[in-house]
Amino acid sequence: MPHLSVLIPIYNEADNLIPLINEIRAALDDVIDYELIYVDDGSTDNSWQILKSIDFDKLRVIHHQRSYGQSVAVVTGAKAACSEWIVTLDGDGQNDPADIPHLLAARTDNPQAKMIIGQRRVRQDNWFKRKASYIANKVRRFLLHDDTLDTGCGLKLFTRSAFLELPHFNHIHRFLPALFLRNGYKVISLKVNHRPRCKGKSKYGIFDRLGVGIVDILGVMWLQRRSCKAEIIEEIK
Repeated sequence: MPHLSVLIPIYNEADNLIPLINEIRAALDDVIDYELIYVDDGSTDNSWQILKSIDFDKLRVIHHQRSYGQSVAVVTGAKAACSEWIVTLDGDGQNDPADIPHLLAARTDNPQAKMIIGQRRVRQDNWFKRKASYIANKVRRFLLHDDTLDTGCGLKLFTRSAFLELPHFNHIHRFLPALFLRNGYKVISLKVNHRPRCKGKSKYGIFDRLGVGIVDILGVMWLQRRSCKAEIIEEIK
């Protein structure tokens, strides 16, 4: 069994596929035994054809019939993963695969953590995108008390078992720290690199981060208040 599952959900990222895979291999081939899972969320470009043509024995590719959204793609990949530890990256190349070993090393100093999430040092996005994310993060932290500065970072390391315990819904990827904390798990943030998008187009706008996000936050607040996870203090066999 691989020690790590690298999970990348994509939608219309044909130009970024091969460069990102090459970077992942450079970062991990000599570091850890891993599998690479791409979930193509119903791309309308030739992403699926390119992925099928790549000759790499660690690569697994899953194709959605249509686009269901990034969160659904992450759930699909997590269910298919063979490793207990999963790391996610965005498929646009803005997350740096060279940061993955740093997240893995952080587990040694934080053995109780079930999630280690990246915190982008310097956002390489336009002003509107940075401003929308700043406001959304501030509102989310105030309402959910998740103590996470940057939940939008695609670079996240977590255990498969803890993730599959969560209630799954669209846009869940923005609220994973709050949901992990809700289930009694430790979450830590680690500063990581962030790079400008060189190819392709962003799949999210300001409305996605602010308008729809408020509705989702209210739903997560409801889940926090309805948590039913018991703390076991003794078990007799």
